[in-house]
Amino acid sequence: MRTRLSVCARKARFADEAAALRTVEASGLALRPYRCDRCGRFHLTSRTKGKRIPRP
Repeated sequence: MRTRLSVCARKARFADEAAALRTVEASGLALRPYRCDRCGRFHLTSRTKGKRIPRP
């Protein structure tokens, strides 16, 4: 499923996955990064349905 352009425009964009993961660690929230199919950068999401959750 494609990311809607309006959703992409509202979210923070990260240049790479490592930068997104640093933000997740600092926030302490259960978020995961994903590559946006609209802008090609990384965003954060809390959704996990149908996604594999990496082991720590």
